[in-house]
Amino acid sequence: MIELLVNGGVVVWLLISLSVIALSVAVLKGWQFHSTRAKPADAIEQAFGFLQQGKHAQALLLVNGQRNYRAALISSTVQLIDKSSLSIDDIKDEVYRQAQLAIGQLNSYLRILEVIATLAPLMGLFGTVIGMIEAFKAMESAGAQVNPAVLSGGIWQALLTTAVGLAVAIPVSMLNSYFERKAEVEAQAIQNDLQRVFTLYASISAQPAGKKTGLNSSHHTSSKQSAE
Repeated sequence: MIELLVNGGVVVWLLISLSVIALSVAVLKGWQFHSTRAKPADAIEQAFGFLQQGKHAQALLLVNGQRNYRAALISSTVQLIDKSSLSIDDIKDEVYRQAQLAIGQLNSYLRILEVIATLAPLMGLFGTVIGMIEAFKAMESAGAQVNPAVLSGGIWQALLTTAVGLAVAIPVSMLNSYFERKAEVEAQAIQNDLQRVFTLYASISAQPAGKKTGLNSSHHTSSKQSAE
């Protein structure tokens, strides 16, 4: 194996360096998704159940202080609606700004994997072309005394870089697709959560004044006091 790497030349070592970078990014993203899971797993659904019952304290206990992006955004949204003097449109703008930042964190470093997956096979092909040029130059120099063994040895060494490039690109491409899908699913869940909160707010706001409980009760009271 060491002999293959040595024979592959500079291009192979560059490809190995790219594979190390890709592995580091994959470990980092795996840790990010693992560490930002909701705890417990059904905490978000439980929080929505409490919100529908108007039990904000219990809902916020479930989502406050979590590293999970969905839980943090739900907590921020509920607190803004309950305590802020902002209009609902301003609250939406602020919450969606926070959501964009969270989604950006989910997609962070994925471009590195994408670039490596694209670049690795091209680098391998580049190494092969250079190796083939060297092999045919050697054959030309040998003239009529060319040794087929030398030519075939040069060709397999040249093809080695393509093999290494593909060996790097294939798993990196799979990892990139996996993390992109996880980020996409999480982003969709974030958007769905925020829409659920605002839909719940709208449904409670539509209730008669004497029956209003839940998300907008505090917000409604503060708005009424400000008007007076």
